[in-house]
Amino acid sequence: MVKLLKLQPLTKEYLESIDCYWHTDLDDTPYISDELVEISESEAEAYYNAANELYDMYINAAQYVIDNNLFHEIGIPFNLVELIKNSWENDVHWHLYGRFDLAGGIDDKPIKLIEFNADTPTSLYESSIIQWAILKKNNLDEASQFNNIYEALKENFRRLVVLHSSTDDFANYYEGWKILFSSVAGSLEDEVTTKFLQSAANEAGFNTDFAYVDEVNFSEEEGIFKNDNNFEFWFKLIPWEDIAIKEPNLALILKDIVQNQKAIVLNPAYTLLFQSKAMMKILWDLYPNHSLLLETSFEPLHVKHVKKHSFGREGANTTIFEADGKVAEKTDGEYENFVPIYQEYIDFPKDSLGNSYQAGVFFAYEGCGLGFRRGGQILNNYAKFVGHIIK
Repeated sequence: MVKLLKLQPLTKEYLESIDCYWHTDLDDTPYISDELVEISESEAEAYYNAANELYDMYINAAQYVIDNNLFHEIGIPFNLVELIKNSWENDVHWHLYGRFDLAGGIDDKPIKLIEFNADTPTSLYESSIIQWAILKKNNLDEASQFNNIYEALKENFRRLVVLHSSTDDFANYYEGWKILFSSVAGSLEDEVTTKFLQSAANEAGFNTDFAYVDEVNFSEEEGIFKNDNNFEFWFKLIPWEDIAIKEPNLALILKDIVQNQKAIVLNPAYTLLFQSKAMMKILWDLYPNHSLLLETSFEPLHVKHVKKHSFGREGANTTIFEADGKVAEKTDGEYENFVPIYQEYIDFPKDSLGNSYQAGVFFAYEGCGLGFRRGGQILNNYAKFVGHIIK
């Protein structure tokens, strides 16, 4: 049984004072839980180690996809293939951050990979700032969390310049390069998350600016601009697959910009390989029966399993099948046209009310923070954010 610590909730007024405006779901229920999941030091360490090991496995799997030209098999849009290869082959394209979704890790259940949100993961602000604020407002030890996200991001921004693990010599390498941060106009959550990352880059020592995507100018020969200001780096909180499908001209321009070494895009295009859920089939091929993996196939399994799509989000277009093929639960959505995969079903840890808990471990060069999502068997866009405390 998941152990929960009930606390005084953060008020809507307080949440808005720290720029969290998405605190209430459309059904008028709080998105931010007033409970924390209790975990042990050893459980926190296991999540940290799992994220680090999984990332190394993804690196090997990505190289395997590139070497064997398996882009189509895992659903990668054809107009991003060259950009992915270019960003993969050049070390200057540094992966800034991502989030591993994991089953287990608490309640004596083994940790298993559900998927890797490597490109534009949500709940970054909640995991870094909101759950820390819950501890602070309840007069609890602010250090009793696996939550080093902000500092890890700062360090990883510096690695964009030094390109190795130690950032002590950042000042010797940095030459005044600028990062432009962009989100889509109209989404406060995306804007706050993007500006949170901008703040980390500022503290890391970069010159930064913000612009909505439709305010940014792109030139194959000159690079990326806001007004007349040229930027060496562009961070975009827009999924790569959306750029490929909805903005194919931009995908082509970005390919040329990167190829001409006029700007570096964050997260790099190769993170789309990690983002594809079909990569978990590649992982299973390369690491069969690995303790952190669930069996995954391009064909239905003969055990209870889950069908989902390579670039599905928030539980949409997900089906749970019993071992005999009967549908146990199903959701609709807009991702049906993406490559489907079939992943072995696993029970999530549950609380006394039967709610399921999925761990999200952020990764920025290494595992750096933990948060939980709470919901039903299929976690959808009504899943709640639940912080944690190390007891």
